[in-house]
Amino acid sequence: MTDIAVTVNGEQRPLAGTPAHATALDWLRDNGLSGSKEGCAEGECGACAMLLATPTPDGGTAWTPVNACLVPVYALDGQEVVTAEGLGSPDDLHPVQAKLAEAGGSQCGYCTPGFACSMAGEYYRADRTPAAADGADDASCPVHDAEHGPNGFDLHALSGNLCRCTGYRPIRDAAYALGSPEAGDPLQQRLAQPAPRPVATDAEVDGARFVRPATLADALRILHDEKDALLVAGSTDWGVEVNIRGRRAPLVVAIEQLPELRTLTIEDEATSGAEGFVEIGAALPLSEVEKRLDGRIPLLAQLFPQFASRLIRNRGTFGGNLGTGSPIGDTPPALLALRASVVLASLSEDASGVVLREVDLAEYFTGYRQTVKRPDELIKAVRIPLPLATTTAFHKIAKRRFDDISSVAVAFALDIDGGVVTGATIGLGGVAATPLRARATEDALIGKPWNIATVKAAAEILRSEGTPMSDHRASSEYRSLMLNTALLKLYSATVIESKEVSA
Repeated sequence: MTDIAVTVNGEQRPLAGTPAHATALDWLRDNGLSGSKEGCAEGECGACAMLLATPTPDGGTAWTPVNACLVPVYALDGQEVVTAEGLGSPDDLHPVQAKLAEAGGSQCGYCTPGFACSMAGEYYRADRTPAAADGADDASCPVHDAEHGPNGFDLHALSGNLCRCTGYRPIRDAAYALGSPEAGDPLQQRLAQPAPRPVATDAEVDGARFVRPATLADALRILHDEKDALLVAGSTDWGVEVNIRGRRAPLVVAIEQLPELRTLTIEDEATSGAEGFVEIGAALPLSEVEKRLDGRIPLLAQLFPQFASRLIRNRGTFGGNLGTGSPIGDTPPALLALRASVVLASLSEDASGVVLREVDLAEYFTGYRQTVKRPDELIKAVRIPLPLATTTAFHKIAKRRFDDISSVAVAFALDIDGGVVTGATIGLGGVAATPLRARATEDALIGKPWNIATVKAAAEILRSEGTPMSDHRASSEYRSLMLNTALLKLYSATVIESKEVSA
């Protein structure tokens, strides 16, 4: 316990004696770093945001904004964070803080530290490219495009940060007025150095224990021996349980930094001579998956921007989204449409090695928040077969465009050859006790011409798929209507696209 510590704003601070369930936010504030605020304790407002030093593929570091209210503080053992206090001081403002002040981007100030940290993460992004260097005719234009400033600032970097006073325009103006970091900027210089390596952690306080195993085998050994062990990766779900529902676990096992769970492999069928696939490690953050895939899977490229916020995607994982078994998770419908499978890992019978088994995702869910995964297993990866379908789409129906839970989610993956549907896979979420395949609708499409008559007939079948219920998000009738219109929307999009290609 005496060696357990985290580096905060360049200073190493011990964690010894901190309750095992404590969040990074509570710990920071208890240690006098009150810049980070608690607004919602659910990861939806961003007032608690801090910067976490994360590894880059080239061996350097990136400053990644995360919600301090959701991160277990012991998950930061051996790691490095920067809070709003570490960006600058009243006498020596950080460029982000200076621009916020100049633009009038702060009124009550409650949300400002979180905005500053998220803005700083984008300020230090290595591939942020000003418009002028990107071929734009006029770098002085108000925006590079609808979502990027002339300085290359991605406005979505601020998603998940809420402000109820300022009205966002001054905050956007501050972000778009930022230049590039100076060579002598210490936080910029830090990026050239490696990020902290994950360290094995074992802390027990008042009968509650937090463990970060060193290897996958170690994690599986704990699951085998400790029946009450709770697996936590990004903690974007468990953190809410801790904060809002007061949940406590006698043993938390953190797996988000296990290297075996952070891989991304693309085995192209054209080069391998066998069936190709994309395999994504279960603990690789969604933001990192999006970056590494770089549009390689168009259906997921449509999903990522609609999945919660950037702050959540910087910690959330495929494994966590599937592990909860929730019927309204955003990734299951898309993965179902992609015919994905789940790779489960467990310890061999003689405890000498790791055993893997692959389960079709369509067979993975067995009931409300229930799956075929055994208590001694964990999700190692999701595997998506290649080649991909030629026509894909992800429709999320929610009260807000971004950062919201879906009322209905529909994912399509169709193969259309010569005007005929030769393959169809449709994943649904929010319309039953589990995510599911719309098999009756798939059967109604395959072998039929891709025309309005086929689509209308299949849309009526899709409307009746699942057993939607009424709740505070939507009525069962509304959910059924959204299913009915989803296929018509897809057809309209393909017709428009076809006309644009012809033109």
